[in-house]
Amino acid sequence: MKANIEDKRKAVMDAALKLFTERGFQGTSTAQISKEAGVATGTLFHYFPTKEDLINNLYFEVKGGLSRAMVKDLESQVSFKDRLKKIWDNLVRWGLDNHDEFLFVGQFCNSPYISNFTREEVMKEYVFLHTLVEEGLNEGHIKELPSELVMAMFYQNSRIVVEVISGYDSSKDENKLIDDGFEIIWNGLTRN
Repeated sequence: MKANIEDKRKAVMDAALKLFTERGFQGTSTAQISKEAGVATGTLFHYFPTKEDLINNLYFEVKGGLSRAMVKDLESQVSFKDRLKKIWDNLVRWGLDNHDEFLFVGQFCNSPYISNFTREEVMKEYVFLHTLVEEGLNEGHIKELPSELVMAMFYQNSRIVVEVISGYDSSKDENKLIDDGFEIIWNGLTRN
């Protein structure tokens, strides 16, 4: 019985992800989400009392998955640059492997439909990145820039790299494009 409940909840979340990414928040009705998920509208409201509750839950889960992906194998890296590069690689590869989720995060990261509470809870998942940026600033690895700006530039540039790789045919060297994207970021952040 529990598996069936989780399956329905997941179906609703997957349908919402697809439709919110394709049509936006206002362009997606709960009836459309229910239909896409193959559940009754009442079932959707059983799990998520409002559409705002649904998008906030979805945002929290997707951003949580992204933060876990970004720290994968991070402990094996020693230098500041290597740790930042590992986070970059993980971020871009997650974006390539989870394209709808990546688009969703980019589309809704500044959305008024995401509550301040959800944003604050999600940011707790990203303490590792704040800590690393602060370390880079304190140790003089990177320029004196606001950490929020550094993190925003890091993320926005990863979006561009994901778009470039996704738009190329398979003959392009994905690893080289990821490395080149990091070098652009690194050169912009470091003291010359």
